[in-house]
Amino acid sequence: MERKKLWVIYLMLALATSTWGSAFIAGKIAVESFEPTTVAFLRFFGAMILLFPIMWVTEKHRPTPTKKDWVRFALLGLTGIAIYNICFFLASKHAPVIKSSLFIAANPVLIVVLSGLFLKEKLTKRHLIGMAIALCGAAIIISEGHVVNMLRLGFEPIDFVLLGAVISWALYSVLGKVVLQKFSSVVSTTYAVAFGTLFLFPFALAETSWTDVVQATPQTWISIAHMSVFVTVVSFIMYYQGIKIVGAAKASIFINFMPVSAVIMATVFLGESFMLVHAIGAVFVLTGVYIGTTVAKKQKNKRDVEQSGDKNVKTNG
Repeated sequence: MERKKLWVIYLMLALATSTWGSAFIAGKIAVESFEPTTVAFLRFFGAMILLFPIMWVTEKHRPTPTKKDWVRFALLGLTGIAIYNICFFLASKHAPVIKSSLFIAANPVLIVVLSGLFLKEKLTKRHLIGMAIALCGAAIIISEGHVVNMLRLGFEPIDFVLLGAVISWALYSVLGKVVLQKFSSVVSTTYAVAFGTLFLFPFALAETSWTDVVQATPQTWISIAHMSVFVTVVSFIMYYQGIKIVGAAKASIFINFMPVSAVIMATVFLGESFMLVHAIGAVFVLTGVYIGTTVAKKQKNKRDVEQSGDKNVKTNG
């Protein structure tokens, strides 16, 4: 039963992070009508309208936040909602897809490090190997097999924006683990989105006019609605629940599904070519996730059996 439950959690994490890949497509469409900060605000304003009723209905007996809790929610909103999404949509508008995908795919590396430093999560050798293989797969996909050439491009100002996205999301994931010790994934996501929307509002107000709103295309509004409902509400809750059960470090491996799904969706919706190198990279990603989760679980089961055997020997003796 326990193994079946874990597979459900892993499937949930894969679905959540794969859905995030669609944000690349939706974001590209939305920034044609609005500035990046406005797109981020509209996305989370729509999500907030949905999240609060969900929280009120499903979490009637939720704990009352203390002042310290409110500070943590505010930090979640600042890092994972405001800063990350400003950086993400700036990259959608100004950075090459290859570079932006590479930086965002590097998220698990920093999350693992921060989880070890601040959460004291134990990192096994196989977990690190799985993460490395998955990251290699993501690099193969986004560079179309030309990893060395990509590394020779050097740094540009937009790269530091992308670095800000990586750092802010890593902090969000690790801090989220702390918050989830007291609050559910629904409550945590709702308050984080509320604070993030509040932080984004003044910037969106300053850079957007009513004319921009009126002239926005139907495709733009559909893209924003998709990011609000599926990329934010549904996927964030699933990802947070995954972190709560398997830990931030292990859950972070699944972020590598994001570039895989982005490539597939670009092929389907934008007519881009799906090449053999993309398939090879996808195999690496899935293999890395398998090694970093299933194999580690098998080892744990083996240790549990051995410990049980030792106890039986001592009892019989």
